[in-house]
Amino acid sequence: MFTTSSTTFEWWNKSSPVARKALVAASLGWMLDSFDVMLYALVLAVLMTDLGMDKATGGSLASLTLVASAIGGVLFGVIADRFGRVRALVMSILIYSVFTAACGFAQTVRQLAVFRVFLGIGMGGEWASGAALVSETWPSEHRGKALGLMQSSWAIGYALAAAVTAIVLPIWGWRAVFFVGILPALFTLWIRRDVAEPEIWRARVESGKPRGSLRDIFRGSLLPLTIALTLMNACIMFAWWGFNLWIPAYLSLPINEGGIGLSAYAMSGFIIAMQVGMWCGYVTFGFASDIFGRKRTYVIYVLTAALLILAYTSTRSPSALLVLGPLVAFFGTGSFSGFGAVTAEIYQTDIRATAQGFTYNIGRLASALAPFVVGSLADTHGFEVALSISSIAFVLAGVSWIWIPETKGRKLC
Repeated sequence: MFTTSSTTFEWWNKSSPVARKALVAASLGWMLDSFDVMLYALVLAVLMTDLGMDKATGGSLASLTLVASAIGGVLFGVIADRFGRVRALVMSILIYSVFTAACGFAQTVRQLAVFRVFLGIGMGGEWASGAALVSETWPSEHRGKALGLMQSSWAIGYALAAAVTAIVLPIWGWRAVFFVGILPALFTLWIRRDVAEPEIWRARVESGKPRGSLRDIFRGSLLPLTIALTLMNACIMFAWWGFNLWIPAYLSLPINEGGIGLSAYAMSGFIIAMQVGMWCGYVTFGFASDIFGRKRTYVIYVLTAALLILAYTSTRSPSALLVLGPLVAFFGTGSFSGFGAVTAEIYQTDIRATAQGFTYNIGRLASALAPFVVGSLADTHGFEVALSISSIAFVLAGVSWIWIPETKGRKLC
């Protein structure tokens, strides 16, 4: 037993202190990003009543946040390539923390929309900065594991948000839930003090070579890859946001409004159970992609997710949903762990964060329609039909891999 455990964690034990600090910083940043962003989904049912929103409006605000996150992702990708991964990471965390807390002061839908826009900019910037930071500090044979561990922190943040909502919402209301979102800002103090820029990025800056630009990711052989990666990510993002943003509201809305009718505590319990499956999916994907390859692991995960979502939307039994939820989360979100590795292994250092920010967040921009589409369909056809469209998006994501090569084992340059 001891030998197996030692072997399992050998990749971590033999890594450098710089690599471990980079992974911890990016993971905590992504965890707190998830915590802040998903608070909206968890209080959405109450928020709609208090501010007089229908489902379509609630979905539109979520879509607006995703549009802003796409802009932030592209912007901070460029900032990370020019001024450093750590600086960009700190700036993004500060932005999403401050504007999450600001959401608690909103008196109208318009005010809430403005705060969600700025929150989205910070949200998009965190992933681009963190993924580049981890990619460049870990060797190729362990890059998938490291990025899988980083991505898994999203599930922890979501579960933490569900727990905070269950405690704070019934006593102090939805405004207090958003006020808790300021806490991640304190984390930036440690990042600035203890986390170093990757050596490969510093070497590129010190070499005096011309800096890359956004145009470079569309040059020559990179053009079709950039398009394919963006389309693949758009499909996965559409599926994820269309499904996951509405799950808390679906579980907690009354039966006569198309929901399952769970209490706030029960809904939070269901969400936390899904995050356990999500965390396992993220981590397992990282290990599997390092062993079997990025492409094969991706396709298996997204096609399995498509089938499980159909099963989830075909039942209204709480016990069945409790069992299926973690499985949907395992396969439906695990594939996110591979995106940072694939893009890092395709693009070179001077445009790496720019490419990651663009392909990830323009994909997110396209997926911004998902919350609105699902909310609108839920109003007219019910949640079962609305949520099931995520299954189609996952299938399309699998098809996109026809044009994306296997990158496992590539050294970064």
